[in-house]
Amino acid sequence: MTPARPLKVALLGCGVVGSQVARQMLEGGDEFQARVGRRLDLVGISVRNLAKDRPGIDAALLTDDAAELVARKGIDLVIEVMGGVEPARSLILAAMAGGASVITANKQLLAQDGPTLYEAAAEAGVDLYYEAAVAGAIPIIRPLRESLVGDEVTAVKGIVNGTTNFILDKMTTEGSSFDEVLAEAQRLGYAEDDPTADVEGLDAAAKAAILASLAFHSRVNLDDVDCEGITTVTADDVATAAELGYVIKLLARCALAPDNSISVGVHPTLVPANHPLANVSGAFNAVFIESRHAGQLMFMGPGAGGAPTASAVLGDVITAARNRVRGVAGPGESSYSARPVTPRNLVPSRFYVALSVDDEPGVLAKIAASFARYQVSIQAVRQESEPGRPLGQGARLAILTHAARVGDMKAAVEDLAAMPEVTGGITLMRVEG
Repeated sequence: MTPARPLKVALLGCGVVGSQVARQMLEGGDEFQARVGRRLDLVGISVRNLAKDRPGIDAALLTDDAAELVARKGIDLVIEVMGGVEPARSLILAAMAGGASVITANKQLLAQDGPTLYEAAAEAGVDLYYEAAVAGAIPIIRPLRESLVGDEVTAVKGIVNGTTNFILDKMTTEGSSFDEVLAEAQRLGYAEDDPTADVEGLDAAAKAAILASLAFHSRVNLDDVDCEGITTVTADDVATAAELGYVIKLLARCALAPDNSISVGVHPTLVPANHPLANVSGAFNAVFIESRHAGQLMFMGPGAGGAPTASAVLGDVITAARNRVRGVAGPGESSYSARPVTPRNLVPSRFYVALSVDDEPGVLAKIAASFARYQVSIQAVRQESEPGRPLGQGARLAILTHAARVGDMKAAVEDLAAMPEVTGGITLMRVEG
C-alpha cells in the first residue's frame, strides 16, 4: 500500500513563538504523525532576516519571500505567528484562497477584522484556528467555540495580559511604585521597551473583543471595547484596596446585559480577595466564565512565552491536520445572535473612588449629596489623615459604591472635582462583584 501523502506546512514568522513551533515540529515528527495519521512536513519558514542564526532550524527552510511561500503548490496548513495586521491579513487570505487551512496567533488582526478571515475560510472550505491568540497556553478558545455551545455564557472575566499582572502583583506584594516595577519587568523581559500596548490595556482589549465575539455569538471588534490601562494606579491605591479586602487587577470583562446587549471593557478593577482571579500571581493569565447551566469555570496558566504559546499553536495544527485527513472542516464563525454592544455610559458597575478633601464639618454631606444627585448610592466610606498635611486639616477618602451606570458615576466625579473642598486628584476604578 502506498503511504498517504504528507501534509505540507508553511510557517510565517520565526520569532520567540515561531522558532519554538518550528523546533517542536522538526523534533516531534513521528509523534505528530501518530496523532494525525499523516506526516506533517514543514516545507518553509518565512523570516525577515535570513542571516540571523536560528539553532535547531535548517537554514534551507528559510525564505524572506512570504508571498511565494504561501503560494507554493500543495500547501495544506499555514501557521501565522508574525503578528500585525499587514502583511499578515493578505498572506492569510492568499493561503485560504489557495486551499490551505490557517492557524494564527494574531489577536490584533482577529479583533480588527476577524469576520473577513471567517468569510474567506468559509468560502474556501478551510479551517481557521487561533487558540494561541488570547491566553497563550490556556485552552479557552476551544471551550467557548465548542465545549460550551450547548450552554449560554453570561459573563467572561479575565486576566489576559501577563505584563500588567506581573506589575500589579509586585505592587501588591512589595508595595513598589508602578514605575519601579515596570523597569523591573523590562529588565526581566516581561515588558517591551515600549510597553504601551500592555500597560494601556490595548493588548487585553483585543483579546476581550475575541472572547466576547465567541461567548455571545456576535461580532465584537476592537473599537467596541471600553479600554483603560494601569499607568495611573498608585502604590497608595493598591494599599487601600488591600485594606478594604480587594486586589487590583487589569480585568477584561464581557457580560450579557438584561436587555440582551453586550458590555465589553478592560479596566483596572478591585477584585474581592476571595475571588479566584485575585490569587493569579506573576505573569500568569486566567479566564473566569459564568454560564447558565455549567455555572462557574476558571482556566489558568502561562499566558505568554515561546514554549507555552507554541503548545497552543501546535494543538490547533493537529486539529486542523486531522480535519484535513478526514476531509472535513471545523467550526466557523458563530454570529447568529448579532447582539448590540451596550453604550458605554449605560454599563453598570460598582466603583471605588478615592479623593483628598479638607477635613471640615459638612464635607462628607456635600459629597454624599453629589453622589445622590446622579443616582449613585454609597456602600462604604473609609477616611484617614491626608499624608503631608497637618493633622485635622486634610483627609483622604476611599468610597465604595453600589452598582451605578458609568455615565452617572463619571458625572458625579466631575461634580466632585469642581468642589473647593476637594484638594487632590480623584481616582476612579471599577469594583468586581
